[in-house]
Amino acid sequence: MGWFLGLGSAGLVLLALSLVFDGLLEGFFDSIGGGLDVLDGVLSLPVIAGFVSALGFTGAIATGAAGAGVVAATLTGIAVGVLVAWLTWRFSRALLRDGAAPAPRGEDLMGTSGAVVTAIPADGYGEVLLYLAGQPVKYAAKAAEPVARGAEVWVESVLSPTSVTVRPVER
Repeated sequence: MGWFLGLGSAGLVLLALSLVFDGLLEGFFDSIGGGLDVLDGVLSLPVIAGFVSALGFTGAIATGAAGAGVVAATLTGIAVGVLVAWLTWRFSRALLRDGAAPAPRGEDLMGTSGAVVTAIPADGYGEVLLYLAGQPVKYAAKAAEPVARGAEVWVESVLSPTSVTVRPVER
């Protein structure tokens, strides 16, 4: 049972290392595999850690609680380890799916409307509340003329990642 607990603990250590050295084994296996995408993350550190942990802890439970022999505990641990490795692989693929929409950029703000939350003076900056990807974001704002708090504005240009030029909406 000690060997199984050791394997389970080693798997947890490997999992902790995968959080610190993210992508280390992927680069190693890509270099020896000639860049083939056949394995496509199957030999990633979290997948291997899940397999080793499940093998060890399942084997320990099988020998300790069920009184199974070493061979039966090992076979049970391998079966559960393969299942956990597969689930880890599927979960990581779902998290890293390539079809996800790209992160919004500041240029996506041009032409959008917002509201002034801090009045914009003629020679300085105020603040506007804009919506970027459906989320409210506060930006520093400059305008050609003073704009009062609560006024609706259009974004004319993006000055920096945190500031924009606006003009009042005329109705």
